Amino acid sequence: MHPIRPPAVSGTWYPGSAAALASAVDAHLARADGAPRLETLTALIAPHAGLIYSGPVAAHAYRQLEGRAIDVVVLVGPSHFVGFDGVSIYRRGGFDSPLGVAPIDDGCAARLMSASSLIHEHPAAHVREHSLEMQLPFIRRILPHAAIVPLVVGWQTPEVAKELGRALAESLRGTRAVMVASSDLSHYESADAAHALDLQVVEAVEQFDPDALQDLLERNDRHACGGGPMVAVMRAARSLGARDAVVLNYADSGDVSGDKSAVVGYLAAAFGSVA
Repeated sequence: MHPIRPPAVSGTWYPGSAAALASAVDAHLARADGAPRLETLTALIAPHAGLIYSGPVAAHAYRQLEGRAIDVVVLVGPSHFVGFDGVSIYRRGGFDSPLGVAPIDDGCAARLMSASSLIHEHPAAHVREHSLEMQLPFIRRILPHAAIVPLVVGWQTPEVAKELGRALAESLRGTRAVMVASSDLSHYESADAAHALDLQVVEAVEQFDPDALQDLLERNDRHACGGGPMVAVMRAARSLGARDAVVLNYADSGDVSGDKSAVVGYLAAAFGSVA
C-alpha cells in the first residue's frame, strides 16, 4: 500500500464535503474572468490562505489550466511548521481531499530525486503543511485526472532556490507538466504597508526576473512566505522555454474581511508564452 496523506485543514480552511467544496471552487472560477490566457503554460503562482480569502485570487491562476492537456502538476511550497535543509518530496501514494485522492506521479518524483541530492524524503514536513493542500481543490476540480508531485522547501536559501530550479527544469523537460509555486505575500501589515511591499514582488514577477525577486527576499523576508518556491519555479520556467510572465490578479485579505489594519497579500501569475 502506498501512503495516502490525509487532509490537514479540510473542514476548516476549506469546506469538508465534496459538494460544498466543488460549489465554492466553481464560484471562484466563475468570477475570475477577463484575465489574458497564455497560449502555452509552464508555471503558475497561486496563494494558499483559507479558501474564502485567497480563493478569489487563486482562481485567476487556475483558470489558465482549463482545457489543457496536463499530466502532472508539480507543487512547490514553503514549510510553515518544520525547519530542515533542502526540499522534502512526497514520492509515492497520494494526497487525499474531499474531491478525491490526487495520485503522486512516482516516476516524476524519482527523476527529481535523481536530479538533486537536495530533494529528499522528510515526511514530517508534509503532515501539517497547508501550502500544497490548498492547491488541491482547484487541481481536483479542473484536472481531476492529473497526478501531482508535492515539494516542500525547508530553509529558503538562494542556493536551494537555484538548485531546485535547475532540478525542476531537468526533470520536467519534454513532459506535459505545469509547476505551481505556492506563496502568500506580506503578512499582517496595514494595507498601505502591505501594498508597498507587495508591489515590489509583483514588479519582479511581471518582469520575469527571478534574480530581482531573490534580491528583494534577501533584503527583506517580509515580502513573501514562499519566496524561495517562487524563485525556483521562475528559474525552471525560464529554462523550460517560457518567454512571458503575466500578473493575473492581486488582492489582500481585507478585500474579503473588510479589515485593512492587518492584511495578507495574494498574487496570481502565469508563465509561458502569450502567443
